[in-house]
Amino acid sequence: MRMIGKAGKAAAIAAIAALALTACGRSDTGTTSGSSTGGEAFPKGSAIGVALPQKTSENWVLAEQLFNDGLTAAGYKPDVQFANGGVSEQQNQISAMITKGDKVIIVGAIDGAQLGTQLQQAKDAGATIIAYDRLLLNTPNVDYYVAYDNFKVGELQGKALLDGMKGKKPEGPYNIELFAGSPDDANAKVFFDGAMSVLKPKIVDGTLKVLSGQTSFEQAVTQGWKAENAQKRMDTLLAGTYGTAALDGVLSPNDTIARAILTSVKAAGKPLPIVTGQDSEVESVKSIMAGEQYSTINKDTRALVEHSIVMVNDIQAGKTPEINDDKSYNNTVKVVPAYLLEPVIVTKDNVHTAYENDPVLGPITKQ
Repeated sequence: MRMIGKAGKAAAIAAIAALALTACGRSDTGTTSGSSTGGEAFPKGSAIGVALPQKTSENWVLAEQLFNDGLTAAGYKPDVQFANGGVSEQQNQISAMITKGDKVIIVGAIDGAQLGTQLQQAKDAGATIIAYDRLLLNTPNVDYYVAYDNFKVGELQGKALLDGMKGKKPEGPYNIELFAGSPDDANAKVFFDGAMSVLKPKIVDGTLKVLSGQTSFEQAVTQGWKAENAQKRMDTLLAGTYGTAALDGVLSPNDTIARAILTSVKAAGKPLPIVTGQDSEVESVKSIMAGEQYSTINKDTRALVEHSIVMVNDIQAGKTPEINDDKSYNNTVKVVPAYLLEPVIVTKDNVHTAYENDPVLGPITKQ
C-alpha cells in the first residue's frame, strides 16, 4: 500500500495546514458560494468525524493520515475511522460520532445507500454531513459532496483506451473487454457510464467488438473492488473467448483491477493489451513507466482532503462552502451541492511531469 515517508508526510501536512488555516479568511468565488453569517456555527477545537470505507486502495490509507494530520493542524479534534468490518461497522462508527458530538461528519461510504438511519440521526443532532469521494444515496440528509469529477474520469478512461489501441494498431476493429467497479460503490456506475459515453458509439459502428458480449454494467462489475475477483473473471474471459482471438484492450476502472487483469493475461501467455486504470497507485505508475499498464487517472488525495477541510472551516465560521456544481449529483432524493476537482490522465508520455509535486510519486517518476 502507498505510504508516505517523513519528507513526503511533512510536505503533505504543510500544504493542508496552510490551506485549511487560511480558508476562513478567503473570499468566496464559487458558483454558489455564500458570505459569512458573522458568527461561528460551532466552536473551534470541536471534533470532526471522518468515516472511511475499507482499506481497498492506497488512496484511502493516505486519506486517513492526511485527515488526522490536517484536521489537527487546523485546530480540530479528528475522529477518523475505517470500517474494515463492512457496512454495519460503518453504521456503528457514525452512530458513535453522533454520540460524541462531532460537529461535521465526512463520509466516504462503503455503500452510500445503507446509511440513511445514521444520517438522519446526525442531522437531528445538528451535524453537517459531507459526502467524500462517493455520493450518499437515497437520503435528504447530506449537505455537500466533495469529489473529483467522476463522469469525466470515465470519459478519460474511455479516451485513453481508444488512443492506446490506435497507437499500437492504427486501424480497427479492436477486440475489447469491459470491467467496472463494485456495485455497492455509487461511483462505480458513474465511472462506467462516463467511459461508455465514449466507447458505446464505437461499439455501435463496429470499431470496437466486445467478444464476450458482456457490455452492461451488471455484467462488468467487480465485487468489492477486489483484485482476486477481477483476475478470476479475466481468466474466465481469456479461456472462454480468446483462444485464438487477439485481445486489444481492457477498460479497467482502477489500478488494482488493472494489475489483476495484466497478471491474468501474462499467466495466459498472451500479448499485453491496452489497460486503463485510476488512482495513481505506486505499482501501477511503475508499470506505466515500464510500458505495461497503459494509463491511470491522477486524483490527488491531498487536494481532495485539503478541500474537505476548507469546507469544514467554512461551516465552522458560519459560511456557506463554495460549490461549483449544483445540477449533476441527484441522489434520488435531492440534488446535492458539489465541489468537483479535475482529474488528470497519465500515460507514459506525461508520467514524468504529472507527479512533479507529489511527495511519493515525484521521486519515483524522476528515476
